[in-house]
Amino acid sequence: MRMIIVMGLPGAGKSSVLSAVPKDYKLVNYGDIMFSIAKKKYKIENRDQIRKLDPAKQKAIQAQVGRMLSKMKGKVILDTHCSIATPKGYLPGLPFSLLSKLKVELLVLISAPVDEIIARRQNDPTRARDAQTPQSLEEHDWFNKAFLASYSSFTGAPCIVIFNRQGRLQEAQQRLLSLL
Repeated sequence: MRMIIVMGLPGAGKSSVLSAVPKDYKLVNYGDIMFSIAKKKYKIENRDQIRKLDPAKQKAIQAQVGRMLSKMKGKVILDTHCSIATPKGYLPGLPFSLLSKLKVELLVLISAPVDEIIARRQNDPTRARDAQTPQSLEEHDWFNKAFLASYSSFTGAPCIVIFNRQGRLQEAQQRLLSLL
């Protein structure tokens, strides 16, 4: 298996950037898998409730997802979050116990200016996100970059930050495609 992991803050535009990925890649959404498990096991109603579960429950779900991901074949792009803002602090989106089961080729962080992320979130009626201040989003982005560096050190895979600025989606998509 060849795995590329693409991460970013909610609203950074991961899904939009990933919409340009060629069909020969299997695009897997980590949060969708976690939600499917958590919905059955903990009776939650939407994806945004996962991060409010007790950290031990979140870690148990992550372990189950890791086992599923490690069995995948072919060229896989994993769409996920680098870190998760929980009521008790930031959790790594990719714990080392999960990363140790995967053959990671590349780590990509999609980023955007905080004001653009806020505007995107306000225009996304499909999610139930908590309001965040620009300062808390900057802090979360800082944690993402710190976790990205640690994931790269742990896996030995190179990492890169791609900026997805408003009105420049194709530029971000082309940057990602050039790395595949």
